[in-house]
Amino acid sequence: MTGLASVASRPRALVAAAAAFLSVSTAAVPAARATSEPRAPREFVALRSVDPTIIQEMRYTTEHNFVGEPVDGYRQPVCILTRPAARALHRAQVKLLRQGYSLKVYDCYRPQRAVDHFVRWAKDPRDEEMKAEFYPLVPKSRLFADGYIAEKSGHSRGSTVDVTIVRLPAAPTRPYEPGEVLVPCYAPRGERFPDNSVDMGTGFDCFDSLSHTDDPRVRGVQRANRQMLKSTLGTEGFVNLPEEWWHFTYRPEPFPGTYFDFPVSRRSVAGR
Repeated sequence: MTGLASVASRPRALVAAAAAFLSVSTAAVPAARATSEPRAPREFVALRSVDPTIIQEMRYTTEHNFVGEPVDGYRQPVCILTRPAARALHRAQVKLLRQGYSLKVYDCYRPQRAVDHFVRWAKDPRDEEMKAEFYPLVPKSRLFADGYIAEKSGHSRGSTVDVTIVRLPAAPTRPYEPGEVLVPCYAPRGERFPDNSVDMGTGFDCFDSLSHTDDPRVRGVQRANRQMLKSTLGTEGFVNLPEEWWHFTYRPEPFPGTYFDFPVSRRSVAGR
């Protein structure tokens, strides 16, 4: 009887074993997919590993940006750049620290999926949630024609950074509260959203001609601050985009014709 019972139990044991195997295999599928996420080439680094003193306020991981929500591809608030660009920022930071200032970055490497998010948003005329702050005088239908939004961005090549200057010791910047009353980005400093940056005449990502680095209407301390940023970065190989006082690209770029799409996360540059 014992032998017959043992034989009879074998089909049930095989079924149970097969079910357990399938369960383990199915559970492993998401993990396998997760590991297939693209990572940065070895030439990319986390800025903090090169210079931990540079302040980082990564706007596109938050809701305080012209889209009004965290942007696709920004998994964590970490600045990623090509190594030459990060080292050049470090050299500029050393000069500013001696004068009682610090650099602050708003955006660094930007994945193509984030640019695609901007394009989808720009093509949706119904979504103007953040218009009152970031583009109060520009019709959303003009964002492509006026060059504010494009289907490719130099940020995706890894050597472009959006940056400003902060006087030390850095004052805290209060968090943005979704739904709060928005003030135009070109309003006087005491009226627009508070930023611990020195006064540059407009806020970051202000879609307005006042953001042009050398706009003649920007004078006095505001103009001097813009020139300090431009000259400090210029001596280290960064070229300013004339339409945006905050936008600089390191030259020569290691990847002048490649637009990357790995996510902005610590894992993308782990160990670097």
